[in-house]
Amino acid sequence: MTTVLHDMRDLYRRLGVSKDAPADTIIQAAQRCNNHTLKADALSALGESTHREAYDDLHDLLGDLGRLRAGLGMTHAPHWQGDAANDFSVLPQRIVVRHELLARQLEMALGQHQTRWRRRGWLVLAVVAGLIAAHVAGRWMS
Repeated sequence: MTTVLHDMRDLYRRLGVSKDAPADTIIQAAQRCNNHTLKADALSALGESTHREAYDDLHDLLGDLGRLRAGLGMTHAPHWQGDAANDFSVLPQRIVVRHELLARQLEMALGQHQTRWRRRGWLVLAVVAGLIAAHVAGRWMS
């Protein structure tokens, strides 16, 4: 199980089977695999039902984290490259588009915030001018 945690990959995709495939189909696909490390990982993680459940839960969590990271416009760190990184990511084009969308939304919110403060400034200035005018008018009338 430590191998799976150390080098988390989409074993189903790498074996060419669906996530819903029965255990015997997965074991056959793993045994046909020429990559000895992948074969050992798949048999260890997917060959036993309790290990498979743990793998599926962890893989779903990592997939959710990858989608969240991509949705926030975060990119891969230099040490997280290649196919293993892509198992849990969305396409880079979507990341750029999402980043641009978030930047536009942030600019709009900032503009609205600044406009609101300018309006408040004019309102405060008008109230102060009105109070001064009322005070001067009151002194003039008396």
